[in-house]
Amino acid sequence: RRFVKGFSSIASPLTTLTQKKAKFIWSEKCEKSFQELKDRLTSTSVLTLPKGTEVFVVYCDASRNGLGCALMQNGKVIAYASR
Repeated sequence: RRFVKGFSSIASPLTTLTQKKAKFIWSEKCEKSFQELKDRLTSTSVLTLPKGTEVFVVYCDASRNGLGCALMQNGKVIAYASR
């Protein structure tokens, strides 16, 4: 949420799908919202250059099916990967 400006307004069609009594109907709006978020999260404008004197933090999550990690510095993403 903090890496994409206007995240909540872009994701609102997807958010409504997760409400308690909402029927899950994947509409054209949902697809457009998903693609927009995916494009913004995978663009290089989200990434920043590291500063060699600052502390790095690695966040990771793993399961039997996959692995995801992010290298961050001062709350900003330097790099991320998943498999």
